[in-house]
Amino acid sequence: THKRGMEFHAWLNPYRAVFNINKSKIAPSHITKVHPEWFVVYGDKKYFDPGIPEARDHVNRVVRDLVSRYDLDGIHMDDYFYPYRIAGKEFPDEKSFATYGKGMNKDDWRRSNCDTIIKQLYETIKQTNLRVKFGISPFGVWRNQDKDPLGSATKAGQTNYDDLYADIRLWLEKGWMDYVVPQLYWERGFKVADYDVLLEWWNKHTYGKHLYIGQGIYRAGTTAAWKSPDQIPEQIRLLRNYNTTQGSVYFSSKSFVKNPNGWNDSLRNNYYAVPALVPPMPWLDDVKPAPPSARKKATDQYALVYEGKKPIKQYVVLSDKGIKGGNPIIVQWIMQSGNTEINVASLRQTGHNLFVAAVDKNNNMSNLIELN
Repeated sequence: THKRGMEFHAWLNPYRAVFNINKSKIAPSHITKVHPEWFVVYGDKKYFDPGIPEARDHVNRVVRDLVSRYDLDGIHMDDYFYPYRIAGKEFPDEKSFATYGKGMNKDDWRRSNCDTIIKQLYETIKQTNLRVKFGISPFGVWRNQDKDPLGSATKAGQTNYDDLYADIRLWLEKGWMDYVVPQLYWERGFKVADYDVLLEWWNKHTYGKHLYIGQGIYRAGTTAAWKSPDQIPEQIRLLRNYNTTQGSVYFSSKSFVKNPNGWNDSLRNNYYAVPALVPPMPWLDDVKPAPPSARKKATDQYALVYEGKKPIKQYVVLSDKGIKGGNPIIVQWIMQSGNTEINVASLRQTGHNLFVAAVDKNNNMSNLIELN
């Protein structure tokens, strides 16, 4: 992943332990066998009971282990907190509520349990490795406006706050996460949950953290709206009108294999035609690395030497082609962090200048050095 210039975020379901109790084969050493008292069955799945402190502590230990032992760029939580409601069935946490509820309203108690684990995980991640990001990809609706004036003008059948007990807005406001990827898997103009309406709502509630939009490319061909080749391109053009949206995350990668609606070609040629760095998170690290030196060895051949004290992960070559008063664009990754040699003959164009810069692990870019 890193060799391709990508970040690696470990994707986790915080509470789901067994996907299907009727089909899954569970090892005797599995945590559901070792501590069965931490788990409940809901539908055909087995979940950690979020109301049990020992269960939350176990999830926290797993995340600490991942962050301490692997070269991760982030921990990414999926949308499953308390599970989506099953009609006519109540989540079976009456025992833990009786033990730990402390006179609270049950809904508030459930939200408090989720608040506790999110705060705990954020603090653990930062104590273990400050640069590792913590992000969450929640269901696309925090709360409907008919329940709360702060909610969105939507009519979603289930919401984060009222059904999954995940108060995403609070977590962003408290600074317990670095980025959010709301799953806006609906089309523009959808009456129940309009992409445009939700895009605006999330942009108003970032609280200074990064916002990436979850794009539902997997829905290609499922309805008339998703058979249109314009659906995803229109969504991309719209989100780029918001300075508080840093980009998109597509669900899922396997959907690209079939080039649905020709979107692979459209995205590659029109929207992601040049490489881009993931935006740096200044609250984690806002110090630029030192620039490299570029020693010319022959025409368009340079030896890059990095002597800065701050570690870097790569170099980038940039061009001012097509730029009118803006910043040069990246035209090539160089996935080396030490001394290396480059040849930029294929990138050189008459009338345009080339530059090189060093990039650290938070994607802070050094000052540019022109390749004369």
